[in-house]
Amino acid sequence: MRRIALVTLVVDDYDEAIRFYTGALGFRLVEDTPRPDGSRWVVVQPGAEAAGSALLLARAKDEAQRARVGDQAGGRVGFFLHTDDFARDHARMLAAGVTFLEEPRHEPYGSVAVFQDLYGNRWDLLQPAD
Repeated sequence: MRRIALVTLVVDDYDEAIRFYTGALGFRLVEDTPRPDGSRWVVVQPGAEAAGSALLLARAKDEAQRARVGDQAGGRVGFFLHTDDFARDHARMLAAGVTFLEEPRHEPYGSVAVFQDLYGNRWDLLQPAD
């Protein structure tokens, strides 16, 4: 096994999720393919290259799945977005309307701030220490 390719993120709506992840977070849309059952195979990925992990944006199909939208990690930070320029990406995300839940911190392991996605899932924006 070499890497985790995709992680599923349950969302309310494909198009609003695509707009948030590509617009506010700067991810790129890798795939958006209709499926015979009316769902779509939607993959977004940070960065310009096709390397690393990506998110499969999966629309909730029933009440159990809808209950998980925005709470996929039980209120903990569940996703970690690494950057090579914390100040640049933090400023860009703020300008795009991303909600940060704290001021940036500079820890021994790097610069970090917790933000939430459009559904309330918590993420770390993190520039690891050199």
